[in-house]
Amino acid sequence: MVAASPSPARALDSSQLAVIVNTLDPLSVQIGEYYAAKRRILFQNIIKVGFTPGNTALTSKEFGVIKTAVDQQASKRVQAYALTWAAPYRVECMSITSAFAFGFDPAFCNNGCKPTRPSPYFNSRARLPFTQLGMRPTMAIAATSFEQAKALIDRGVESDGSKPAGTAYLLSTSDNLRNVRNASYPLVEKLFKDRIRVRTLRQDGLMNAHDVLFYFIGKAHVDGLETLHFVPGAIADHLTSAGGMLTDSSQMSALRWLEAGATGSYGTVTEPCNLPQKFPNPVVVTGVYLRGETLIEAYWKGVAMPGQGIFIGEPLAAPFARVMVH
Repeated sequence: MVAASPSPARALDSSQLAVIVNTLDPLSVQIGEYYAAKRRILFQNIIKVGFTPGNTALTSKEFGVIKTAVDQQASKRVQAYALTWAAPYRVECMSITSAFAFGFDPAFCNNGCKPTRPSPYFNSRARLPFTQLGMRPTMAIAATSFEQAKALIDRGVESDGSKPAGTAYLLSTSDNLRNVRNASYPLVEKLFKDRIRVRTLRQDGLMNAHDVLFYFIGKAHVDGLETLHFVPGAIADHLTSAGGMLTDSSQMSALRWLEAGATGSYGTVTEPCNLPQKFPNPVVVTGVYLRGETLIEAYWKGVAMPGQGIFIGEPLAAPFARVMVH
């Protein structure tokens, strides 16, 4: 597990991130242009592809064509990818962010209570994932309107180096099937209570909190989001089967977290069962973020088996970085 007082890490920066834009999707183009301007993304790191927008899933064959085009345009300096759409969110059984990270591979999927191929990036000290591990962690700047995307991006940029005085809310719910992360909560408190405020609560939702930095819960639907204030750079997710079905979930979509003010979230796109390894580990996510790494690094390093999970948010947000990540 992560050290309690980790030495500051050097975070990924904007020169190492490529932004992938779907030229046939006007919203993707708009998000890509705004993000590139706000984060000063190198023009050669704006990668353009064209495919029919709006479908929730791609076949592995359709995706293979897109991935080949993207990888051919990415320089060896590029360590991570940012997508600029909410749909498609999966490639057959894999999430689209994991498919871009690893390439499509069914070994990263397993319906139900079976493990999948693990990520070599989990809880690692790797600073250059492509150079060191041959993978590019990917996050979707996911939104269904430009206003939501703009607000998300602005929060991420605002968070850089802000050292926010927020609270980690760890909720132990009555939903026993989805409450499987509560075993890790005492360690979060033990390791990080000197850095941030940690509150472990036995309740099914949080109301009227104005300092939310982390919010980990297990529920199919989370009430009270409209009453919360998330500090810029906040991470929040709700460990449920269909949270990663961003645009057509029968449960609560992970997009609701971003719309409520979080800067990053996570959900699974195909049935994961409740294996904790398929979801963010609060101890690792918190520790990596607090040592100054970016949102994409902290979230990706926090999931042992991310093949079925989609990472969404503003990838370069780094509230605990010493150096600005613009």
